[in-house]
Parts: sequence; C-alpha cells; structure tokens
Amino acid sequence: MTLPQPTPGGASAEKPFLIVGEGSETVGPGLHLLRGQGHSFAAETDVGLVVMDAGPGGRVTAGMIDALRALSDAPLHALCFSHGHLGYNAGVDQWLAHAAQRGDPRPRVIAHAGVLRRHARYRETAGLQHRLAEMQFRRPAAFFERHLALHDPDETFEDRLTIGHDERRVELRWAPSETDDAIVLWSPAQRVLYGGAALIDSMPNVGTPLRTLRDPVRWARTLEQLAALRPEVAVREFGPTLRGAQRVQDVLLHTARALRWLRERTVALMNEGLDERQILARLDYPKEIFGVDWLKPTYGEPSYVVRDVYRAENGWWDRNPTSLHPAPPDRVAREVGAAITDKAGVLARAAALASRGEWQLALHVVDLLATAEGEAAEFAEARRLKAAWLRERAGQVRSYVSRNLFLSSAERLDATLPPRPGAG
Repeated sequence: MTLPQPTPGGASAEKPFLIVGEGSETVGPGLHLLRGQGHSFAAETDVGLVVMDAGPGGRVTAGMIDALRALSDAPLHALCFSHGHLGYNAGVDQWLAHAAQRGDPRPRVIAHAGVLRRHARYRETAGLQHRLAEMQFRRPAAFFERHLALHDPDETFEDRLTIGHDERRVELRWAPSETDDAIVLWSPAQRVLYGGAALIDSMPNVGTPLRTLRDPVRWARTLEQLAALRPEVAVREFGPTLRGAQRVQDVLLHTARALRWLRERTVALMNEGLDERQILARLDYPKEIFGVDWLKPTYGEPSYVVRDVYRAENGWWDRNPTSLHPAPPDRVAREVGAAITDKAGVLARAAALASRGEWQLALHVVDLLATAEGEAAEFAEARRLKAAWLRERAGQVRSYVSRNLFLSSAERLDATLPPRPGAG
C-alpha cells in the first residue's frame, strides 16, 4: 500500500491519511475509480449512481464529488461503505448535502450488517481507537476525535444486494477480509470487480500490531471466491488497476496461496512446541511466494500474519511464569533499576551494538535501563539513546505501520526527557 508520509507537525484536517490523489479513472463504460482515501468507485446504473465510500470529508470528499460530476449528472442512488474502518465514510454528510442541493431524493446509505456492530464497538472504545490511530498514522493528540466522525448506514445486508437491472446492474457482495464487514462491487455484464479492502497492492493487512485479530484463511477464501467470478478488470483499494483475466487470477490466487502458506507453516511450528518469538526466528519466507510485486511488505507484513495466527490459537501468556501474576510495573521498574549496578556498562554494551548497526539488539539491551525507574542519570540517557535508535530502526523496515510505530514511540520518549544540562 503506497501511503503519503506524514506532514511535519501533523496532518491537516483536510487530508487525514491514506490519500491516494485526486480525480478519476474510467475502467469500463459507466464504471469509474474515484481517488480519495484509498480508491473509491462509482457505477452508473439504470437507477442512478452507486458510489463506494464517501471519503474522509473536507476537501478530499469535495474533490471526489467534483470528479464524479465531471463524469455524470445522474442522481446519486446509493452511497455504500466498502468497510467500517474510520475515515472512509466520514464525508457522508457532504454527499447527502450535495444531493439535497441538487433537489435529488436522499440517496440510500448502504453497508454490510457488520458495520453497525463495528461502529458500536468503536463508540464504546473511542478513546482507545483514537490513540491507536494517532500512533499508527503519527498524528497529533485528538486529531481523529476532531475529524473522523462515524456515520451509520440506513440500510444493511448480509450476503448480496443487487442494484439496478439487466446489463447495468451491479452487485454488492460480502467479502470478509481486512474486516468482517468488507464488501466488493461486481459488474457482471462488464466483468469488472471493485475489490475494496479485500484487494490491495501489498501484503494483506493481517496482524496489524495495534488491531484485533484478522483471519488469513478467511481472507484467502474470499480471494478465491472473487477469482471464481472470472473478473477481467479488478480495481484495488490501493495500487494500480489489474487488467486482463489471467493477471487478475494470478494476483488473487497467488495472494490466497501466500496467506494459506503462512497459516499452515505457523501451525506446524506451534505443533512442535515453539513459542511466538521462536517461530518468528525460525520462519523463512520463500521468494517464489513472497517475492512478487503485489505482496510487498509496505503495509501488511508476513511476520504480522504469523503473529496473528499465533494469537488466534494461544492465550496471552508468553510462556514465562514470571509474567503470569506480575508485580505492578512501576515497582518492577524501580527494582530492576536498583539491581543493575553497572549502569554505565549496560549503556556501553548497547552503544557498541549500535555502532555496528545492530539497532534491534541495541534496543533490547538498552531497554534494561530505558524501562527502569529511579534517579540515576543513566535512565534518562538510555531513553535518549532508545529514541535515537528507534529512528534508525525505522529506516530498516518496509512496513508503513512498523515505521510509524518506531517513529511515534521515539516522539513519545522525547516528550518524557528532561532537557540536557546547558540546553536552551
């Protein structure tokens, strides 16, 4: 998934994240890709326009409306949610206001039934969801609270919903993948598929560090079912449109194969008795499976999938009996800090690893002091070093999510540090 880098000092309210550009691209007669937060989609049917995703609001959604109106003056019949993640449909009110200003009937607002359950969970855990998004997308505090309102659909379905008639009809189909409420749009007459969140140009987003479990086999099954439709064109949520029946088949079925391989291999190693970190250390990812250009680890990442499979079959325990009934973390941090008498030696060893470019090992060692508590000056120095090394580590990973978590963690560490003597 190709994503914009965060704006220094925080993103504007108009472009929260995942913006892919402006304008439109016609992929078939009356079928158009709309650029916004990911690729949206518009279909001209005999009952009016069907639009997938309203966008994040503000200028982005306004640009989507303008791009559509450059293509068609037909009324908007239905506004559909491709899935229930934050931001993709924050612009619903703008579309409804646009229809009202034109004197058109209120459009149908349609989603899979699972979106209502997701929105209920998001409202219950709003503070958590906003903080997670701030870390994942490196946005300032309260950004998502201010700009990403939730809009519930007016109408839901479970498996399939047809809009329009004959050659101009389209089908909304349930396609559980990144979310359990994801849907795709299918034009049977033109054999054009809008894949939404089920179809991206990087490793499928299973096992994101901050999110709930996602099922790679379910996602693989969805891709196989989409392949069975025999699409000739497939529009991805991110990345260039796939053209040609064989190309579409290759991408869908190869991705499904990769997801099934990860599940099978992880389960085999669990059955040998390995724990999560041992499995991660043991696994190699065959180039013939994971070396293709549409499985780049630029958002999702193979090791993320492994960790999600592991979590799906295991409890929270890390196999260390010390962690079963832990002491309060502040007391542990103080005792660890007091126990390490050669603090300078720990810093020196961590620095030696860092000097060789072994940033990850340096982070493991420096954490002995960076996570400790007490008055020793070495603790603050450890946190300064950790912040610097997190930035170095961020330059080594390809996943946008991993990179942002390293960088946002470094920024949070910076905020806890006292000024250096003589600074300012």
